[in-house]
Amino acid sequence: MCTVVIRVPEPGEGPVRLLAVRDEDPDRGWMPLGENWPDRPGVVGVRDRRAGGAWLAADLASHRLAVLLNRRSPEPPDGVQLISRGGIPLDAVAGIPIAPTAATAGFNLVTVDASGASVLTWDGVERGETRIPPGTHMIAHEGLDDPATARIAAWRDAFALAPTDGPDWFVPWLEVLRASAGVDPDDERAIVRDNRPLGYPTLSTLLCAASTSADGIDVRYAEFAEPGHWDAVTLR
Repeated sequence: MCTVVIRVPEPGEGPVRLLAVRDEDPDRGWMPLGENWPDRPGVVGVRDRRAGGAWLAADLASHRLAVLLNRRSPEPPDGVQLISRGGIPLDAVAGIPIAPTAATAGFNLVTVDASGASVLTWDGVERGETRIPPGTHMIAHEGLDDPATARIAAWRDAFALAPTDGPDWFVPWLEVLRASAGVDPDDERAIVRDNRPLGYPTLSTLLCAASTSADGIDVRYAEFAEPGHWDAVTLR
């Protein structure tokens, strides 16, 4: 149940800004943001140690970034074994078309480049793709700006009002995250989350902030000292 906040400017009016909070089982190891794929020079991201894929990846040369979020989907058909989705962000930043199958669990894939951003959705049955319009948006485990997703209903306006200018553009958004931690981490409105009471072994473990334009891409990373609980993180 990860969360992405994204601000897409009007054409020619600045970089795309993105803040992504990852929810994962803390016992499932990962490699922090870095050049974690020797066979993919110039690609940085957060690598899953178990399957080798990415949660978030960025190609520094093409200025393209992709981040994958779980999406609700039905159980796979009988006899179908689910495969890892970790290759999807890596393919996306390489410009390889994404073609999920019945063996792929549902996902939302947010892709950003110098021209803007899009979200590719797969619910286990149907594939869809939408260009994200200018403005400030949120996405989690359902559709873009889904009003029935409590954290989006609670916090999207606050993110929209927060300025994102200058080299420390992400600081006002971190302030919104801090404010959102005023609700319990198992509250449906929480962004920094503890999903165990909902039946999932996942907690918010880390976050990344990225700024993408024709001039380049800058990606920063921080981990929460205690999964599922806000602390004053420093993005590096």
